[in-house]
Parts: sequence; C-alpha cells; structure tokens
Amino acid sequence: MINEEGILFRPAAEKDAGTLVALYDQAARWMQKNGIDQWKPGERDTAHFLARMREGEVWLAGDADKRIIGAYELWWSDEDAWGVQPPVAGYVHRLMVQRATAPAGAGRRMLEHAERRIARSGLARARLDCVSTNPRLLAYYQGAGYRVVGEFPHKEGKDGRVYGVVLLEKRLDQLTVV
Repeated sequence: MINEEGILFRPAAEKDAGTLVALYDQAARWMQKNGIDQWKPGERDTAHFLARMREGEVWLAGDADKRIIGAYELWWSDEDAWGVQPPVAGYVHRLMVQRATAPAGAGRRMLEHAERRIARSGLARARLDCVSTNPRLLAYYQGAGYRVVGEFPHKEGKDGRVYGVVLLEKRLDQLTVV
C-alpha cells in the first residue's frame, strides 16, 4: 500500500472487481442525475475490470479506515482513441470517486497518483480523453494541467454508440517523482 497525502493506494485484485463495478455504477448514476451523458449503470462488469487488471493497472484509493473512496485505470496504450502511438505516455481511464466517503480533492489526488505512476515508468506524458459533451469534466482536467491536443469525433463504444472525445495530455517532465 502506498500512503499519499492521507489516501492509501493499492493495486486492485480479482476480489475487488465487484467493488469496482459498484463504484462505476454509483458514478454513472451520479452523472445521469446531474445531466451528464457519459457513463451508464451496468456498462462495465467484473469481466471489464478483470481484463483491465490483466492488461494494465487498476488502482483503488482508500481512507485510513480502509473504506474505498475511488479508483482509476491506467493503460499503457489506447489505440481506440489515440491511434497507434510511440510508447511515450500512460493513459488514465475511469477516474471514479465515491462521493459519500471521499474527502474534497480526492479525484485530483488520484489523478496525481496516476501521473506519478506514469513518470516512474519513464514516460513523459499522461493522456486521457473526455467525452466532447461534458464541458465540466473538460474544465476539471484543464484545471489539473492537461491541455487539449486533439479531438476524435467518431469513437465507438462497445454498445455501438458513436460519440466524440477530446484528447488531453499533460507533460510530466517537471514532475517530482518520489
């Protein structure tokens, strides 16, 4: 376990897949309630999170009482949104916060944890994508130092739905890695 600013981070294990599904569904319901058309409850199942654990990294964030306050996925490539790229970046996906238990700023601290993981891997950039129809999330990532580097207007979801994403990147050259 890694303790960073009062948040305990640990890699997710198979036993955590159900927790990740519940966290995703809770975040999706919050988005729907707040008029954000992005995630849908039931869209990600345990098979999804188990595959992400095998193919990349999934991290859980917890508090001192061992309650889960959030999670995120870290991928080492993302051809669906970014196309074939040289290995210079890590890709952050599904940054999820448990709104009932997470302290203020937890999402930003999880994003910083992902950036440090990427930098420790010797890569110079953190990348992510944001659905084009979510200006609030776009502003959040820009406030965290990400800049828009492109847009992919025809990303296709597993359900066949086509949507646009804004591609964002943050250079990690100046990041202090401890």
